Amino acid sequence: MAIIIKNGPWSELQIDCQRIRHHVFVIEQQVPIEEEWDGHDHECHHFLLQKNGHAIATARLTPTGKVGRMAVLKPARGCGYGAQVMDAIINYARTKHYPHLQLNAQTHALGFYAQLGFKAFGDEFEEAGIQHRSMMLSLDHSR
Repeated sequence: MAIIIKNGPWSELQIDCQRIRHHVFVIEQQVPIEEEWDGHDHECHHFLLQKNGHAIATARLTPTGKVGRMAVLKPARGCGYGAQVMDAIINYARTKHYPHLQLNAQTHALGFYAQLGFKAFGDEFEEAGIQHRSMMLSLDHSR
């Protein structure tokens, strides 16, 4: 079982990232297509997990340190692939000296992000018709 995590600009990873996000967010979660494709992908750094050559998980990191569009295809959920993508993002952010990472977690995923060290703050809010809560991870640059 070969797992590879690629990272790079939208121009290199768009086809696979877009397919995963469309399936998870637009089809499964019924996020309006105009909200999913917000025009910010070209300024973000993207992460793509492939297992045996098949793209199954993705996320993006904005220049300001906000993680978003974390998506794992349904048959691959619960296998640790999302955590591997997040670990890659955290390690990348450390090498680029981001002071912290922030994200808006769907409330059902709060535990997932908490296990990675993210701390929830603020009240719940609705985004794209789904309840979310803001979370932050302070990055330790002494490693």
